[in-house]
Formats: sequence, structure tokens, C-alpha cells
Amino acid sequence: MKLDRYDLAILRILAHDGRITKSHLAGEINLSISPAWERVKRLEEGGVIRGYRADIDWVRAFKGSRVVVEVTLARHTAHDMRRFEERIAAAPEVVQCHATGGGVDYVMHVMSRDIDHYQRFIDSLLTDELGIEKYFTYIVTKVVKSNAEGLPDWAEQTIGDGS
Repeated sequence: MKLDRYDLAILRILAHDGRITKSHLAGEINLSISPAWERVKRLEEGGVIRGYRADIDWVRAFKGSRVVVEVTLARHTAHDMRRFEERIAAAPEVVQCHATGGGVDYVMHVMSRDIDHYQRFIDSLLTDELGIEKYFTYIVTKVVKSNAEGLPDWAEQTIGDGS
């Protein structure tokens, strides 16, 4: 999907305020309401806008622990990776999981009641025989940046150079 400056402006605004009204959004990007809303619908239908949700500070909502986990699988067959990914997708403790290249296979963000709850979760993954060769646990002591809003500076430059 080719994005222009209006589309990028819409994405930046919605990333910051997903509850903005149609008229305020249109005013912010200097379009009338109908064309602005048609662009939003096109971005939604094209899968660029995946959804709208509340940005919840889970640490404030409950006393818990955030843990970052690097996981390396013993084998890299499609079957092994699919089995691991399906199990992780079904785990409510995992709030994010990224398949990565360059040393580890997956990086997960896990929310748990406490460290014991986290360890029981990891033990269950090992018991399920998902092919985990090794994992490294990092306890988050402070969130420095979360839910980055808007676009990086380089994203707007890609419009002008056709990238």
C-alpha cells in the first residue's frame, strides 16, 4: 500500500489519539471529513491500522512483574516453530512475542504476578516439550519508553524518495 503525507499524518494522529473525532482528525490534516474518513477506512481495510485499544499501565493496575525472555529453539523446522508460536499465542502471560534473527529465535515480554508465577510459566513451557534449547530471563526494573507514538523521522522521508 502506497502512503502519502495525508496517510502518514492520519497514522501519527491516531497513534497518539485513537479516540479523536472525525471532524478533529479532518481539521488536523486539512481535509474535509469525508475524504479523511475514507483514508482511515482504506488504512483499516489494508491492514495498516490493525485496531484501537486503551494504553493500559499494567504495573499501576496490579502489582506484578514484567520479564523479557530470549528463547532459542533446538531445531528450526517449520513444525517446531509453529508449535512454539501456537503455545505462546495462547499464553495470557505473554503480552508480546517477536520472532528474531541474529542470535536468538524469539524475544518475549511476559507479565506475571511475581517471579514465582513467571518461573512456573517457564517450567510449563519446558514441560510441554516445545523444543526450547535455552532461554535467558531479564527482569524489567523500569520502563524507559513504551508504546512509542507516531512515526520515526525517517518514515516521512521515504515518501519523497519513493522507498
